[in-house]
Amino acid sequence: MATTVERKEYPIAMRLPAADVAMIDRAAILRGRSRTDFVRDAAVRAAEEVIMEQRLVRMSPEGFADFMEVLSLPAVPVPEMVELAKRPAPWEPGYGPKR
Repeated sequence: MATTVERKEYPIAMRLPAADVAMIDRAAILRGRSRTDFVRDAAVRAAEEVIMEQRLVRMSPEGFADFMEVLSLPAVPVPEMVELAKRPAPWEPGYGPKR
């Protein structure tokens, strides 16, 4: 007697212009991934971002007051970030190791 196995993966088909496929293939090669893996990962990441943008954060009035209190405190500089911000960008003169 044959048993039915529930399918765990579902195919998705798309029609894309050649230029889009070439761009995807180039990026997939740079990442060392197959086209399918690259597209799946990109689609899942984009879906997660959309879902997280819509997610509500709930907290008690006391928790919200504590949160607002922390936000109202003066900013404290992080020395490593200050140093990083002072460095020239790669396209600016002076970029690279100092001699």
